[in-house]
Amino acid sequence: MEFRLLGGIEAYRCGRPVDVGHARQQCVLAVLLIDANTAVGVEELIDRVWANHPPHRMRETLHSYLTRLRRALADTDADISRRGTSYQLTVDEQSVDLHRFRQLTSQARASSDDKAAELLDTALGLWRGEPFAGLDTPWLHGIRATLGKERRAAELDHTDLELRLGNHTKLLATLASQAEAHPLDERLAGQLMLALYRSGRQADALNHYQHTRNLLTAELGVDPSPTLQQLHRQILTTDPRLSTTPPLVRPSRTTATAQAGQPPVPRQLPAPPRTFTGRRAELDGLTATLDAQQSVDSTVRISAIGGPGGIGKTWLALHWAHHNLHRFPDGQLFVNLRGFDPSGKPISPQDAVRGFLEALGVDPAAIPVALDAQVGLYRSLVADKRMLILIDNAANTSQVAPLLPGSSTCTVLVTSRDRLTSLIAAHDAHPLPLDVLPEEEAHGLLASRLGVTRLANEPAAAADLLASCAGLPLALSIVAGRAQQHPEFPLTDLAHELHDTTNRLAALHEDNTNSVRTILSWSYTTLTPHHATTFALLGLAPGPDISRAAAANLTNNTTTNTHTALRALERSSLIHQPTPGRYRMHDLIRLYAQEQARQLPVEVREAALLRLTDFYLHTANAGDKLLDPNRGSVELGPPAPDCQPLAFSSITSAMSWFDAEHACLLAVQQLAEQREWSNKVWQLAWTLNCFRRLRGHVLDNLAAWRAAIAASRQLDRLSAGACSALTHRLLGQAYTRASRHIEALQHLHRALALAERDGDPVNQAQTHHTLALAWERHGNDEKALTHANLALALWHGLDRPVDEARELNAVGWYSARTGRYEAAQDSCAKGLAILRQHGDRVVEADALDSLGYIAHRTGYFHAAIDYYQQAIAGYRTMANTHDEAGTLERLGNAYADSGATASARGTWQAAVELYQQHHRGTDSDRVQHQLARLDQPRTTPIHA
Repeated sequence: MEFRLLGGIEAYRCGRPVDVGHARQQCVLAVLLIDANTAVGVEELIDRVWANHPPHRMRETLHSYLTRLRRALADTDADISRRGTSYQLTVDEQSVDLHRFRQLTSQARASSDDKAAELLDTALGLWRGEPFAGLDTPWLHGIRATLGKERRAAELDHTDLELRLGNHTKLLATLASQAEAHPLDERLAGQLMLALYRSGRQADALNHYQHTRNLLTAELGVDPSPTLQQLHRQILTTDPRLSTTPPLVRPSRTTATAQAGQPPVPRQLPAPPRTFTGRRAELDGLTATLDAQQSVDSTVRISAIGGPGGIGKTWLALHWAHHNLHRFPDGQLFVNLRGFDPSGKPISPQDAVRGFLEALGVDPAAIPVALDAQVGLYRSLVADKRMLILIDNAANTSQVAPLLPGSSTCTVLVTSRDRLTSLIAAHDAHPLPLDVLPEEEAHGLLASRLGVTRLANEPAAAADLLASCAGLPLALSIVAGRAQQHPEFPLTDLAHELHDTTNRLAALHEDNTNSVRTILSWSYTTLTPHHATTFALLGLAPGPDISRAAAANLTNNTTTNTHTALRALERSSLIHQPTPGRYRMHDLIRLYAQEQARQLPVEVREAALLRLTDFYLHTANAGDKLLDPNRGSVELGPPAPDCQPLAFSSITSAMSWFDAEHACLLAVQQLAEQREWSNKVWQLAWTLNCFRRLRGHVLDNLAAWRAAIAASRQLDRLSAGACSALTHRLLGQAYTRASRHIEALQHLHRALALAERDGDPVNQAQTHHTLALAWERHGNDEKALTHANLALALWHGLDRPVDEARELNAVGWYSARTGRYEAAQDSCAKGLAILRQHGDRVVEADALDSLGYIAHRTGYFHAAIDYYQQAIAGYRTMANTHDEAGTLERLGNAYADSGATASARGTWQAAVELYQQHHRGTDSDRVQHQLARLDQPRTTPIHA
């Protein structure tokens, strides 16, 4: 197969064209080919192909396009495969003109001039026109712009080569035409000036400089670059170096080296960190990468060490480098690119390469003017040498790329706060992201500075210090330094100072450059205004992490723009993405973000938090209606302006969202409580009540309703009564499920009294239903049956068949538990018939479970097994793992009593797993005891 992207999208099999479909399908193919041999997530694929205008059934449409492309590529060496939630096009990159172009240009920059010219000729010959012609999406537009720059750079590289080879005369016409089309391109201006000068037209060369200078001043308000000014001076003074080839290497200052004519061996590494502990896995990873690539011996070995400021990237690189000096006998080069320097002036690639050339012994007067010529000379000098190049504090890939050697014998370490994804993709760099130190290693760092004894003498204070530093090596070092300054002071004093989060960043201040706040500011100042605002607002978001959708609501932006901002922050290591689509901040970075948020107007911050709260509230409400459509609802009112809640297409998607967001939902309710948004406090408790029951989040539900009862007291007098009755009832239910019987009865009787006072039969019936559950949990099934019958009588007159059926099942259940099996069977069967008529799967599973219990107790084991299996299927449809666990236990009982020992064992083991997931230790212990008794001789049912 052959694929062509540098023009219209074309594919050929054995020289014959292959139909790859219409424009949108071609767009899918182009996206996969651009990231050939790399998995592209479905969401990313959809975003790249359709951006803000996806089709109504976008996943189905994407699947159909992929199916057609698979058919078109059948029986070839190109294959589209699914990798989890991603798709990957596996193909020989040599068959894709875009990747071949990039490979050829990369090879050219590491080759001799003659060979490089030939390679660039071939690379530029691959272009047939505008890349992806006929396709226009925002993502492809960005890639097209990048490729245009790469082509332009290759053309300029080619011109430099031709000039070095002495072909200036034949270049004149082309350069003049190009200079007219790109009058502000200083590199092109320099090439034309050099060609004119070497062709004997010194005056024309000087005139073109003056013309370019005037344009730059008029159009941009700047002077020509130092490089172009230097070339002008050389032409003006007829510098002989412009027409002759200067010596590459200056003689060494030592007599022996001068006599041998050998360049010096550079040893530029800074001193290693005085104290370094931990990072064993990362150090081993660097060594393993070097060893693995040495065995392949095909390309330069690059490791990209990434992470936020203060995480210890440079320390790790230097520590590893000094412990592996024996691997690099030809020297070590080092440069700090100052990519995040507070001065805002990173080292230019030209200055960095110049520094390397001088370290390699090149006479400063002999260093070429053009960057590409400098890079070519640098790569020639390090070719086939076993050297380490340590590039520290890089801003981005474009700053690093010119410093990469072409020789596979060299090893490169790059540290950066940027993720350097382009370096990883284009140069096969091995990523090594650094996270905070685990507690053991953080403790070891403090101990190495303060001594094991001092930490052991104050274990509580040491634990507080570790918690305040949250594993950030810079913070730990600052704390250790302060403690070392005053060895007589107790650590408790320092721990107390750091305990206050509002003052923690100030406490972690050592000097003007070495403090957590200062280090973080260097990353923050590189952000665009939009990305900086996003970062600040993310600091306000409650909860341990945040999804893209929630972040879009917080920042009042489109999903696409939010995704772009999050990726920028992730590249800068200000946030990280532990799971796909969810983002976290280090604790100290969050404090810094909150400081920046305080610079925003109050109304901006409040509006952001209100949008976020309403996003969670209204999305949770949409999910709750799917989980229990007959439960009823509360009036939430409209969401905040510009809030965009999610909708769900299935119970599974709703439960997945609840599971992912549960910790954030807890935090949002606490935020609403702090802001005294009383309605939202109890509304959040309401919308999460069903989910928490299904998942067994007993204590979280109790905390939510305790907050709701406090909030209900703050509501206005007119609405407080109804809200208070509902809240007391559901708080009583939460206490019931937490096995706190006295508090449960107090709140349930209060709820019943309020409902009776207000003449509210619905709330009365619901409260009697919950009182029945409370008495069952307390072991009094007779009282439970009494309350269930009272509730049934109330429902009977309210024309609410599903609620009446629910209560018929409750009456049947408690009747069975009190030995009234015939009445229980009749009541549960009536309830099941009504539920099937109205299609309520939630309570239908409960009724089936009750009928299974009745059948089992009356000796009909096989009927019981059938009922239980139907109930479990229903619970699984609703993702109700809490009730499923109890039914699994009872099904195991039925299997055991019917003699199906193997089935009983497997079913009980499944029940134990669910009980343990829900932290129901008593239930788990009971079933494990039954498992232990399975093989014992018995004359009575094992569950008796």
